[in-house]
Formats: sequence, C-alpha cells, structure tokens
Amino acid sequence: MKVVIDRFEAEYAVVEMPDGTTAVLSRTLLPQAKEGDVVEVVVSQAETGKRAKKISKLAAEVWAD
Repeated sequence: MKVVIDRFEAEYAVVEMPDGTTAVLSRTLLPQAKEGDVVEVVVSQAETGKRAKKISKLAAEVWAD
C-alpha cells in the first residue's frame, strides 16, 4: 500500500490513504520523510515467519521442564 505524507503534527505524520481517507503514524517511523513523499507500507511474510520461529523457540525454552 502506498500512502502520501500530507503533513506533520508534532510527533505524528498525517498520511493520505489510497481511498482518500487519512491516518496518523508516528513520526519516528518516517525519520527522513517530508511532506508530499510517497511511502510504501509492506507486510513481510518472510520476516514475520522468522520472528514467529524465534518467539516459539524462546517460549519453548522458558516453558521447558
């Protein structure tokens, strides 16, 4: 999904969604962005899988007898 940075308000970025609505993101997620920039938001299934395996391993270690 691509969003456009409409403006910054204090520590937040107001972004325009593809359907024309707006959403608010933490400015810390966009450290080098400026008003008018197009930002792509992507879900990484590969990274999600790696994280899930790591958490599962940690949980198994914690709950092992």
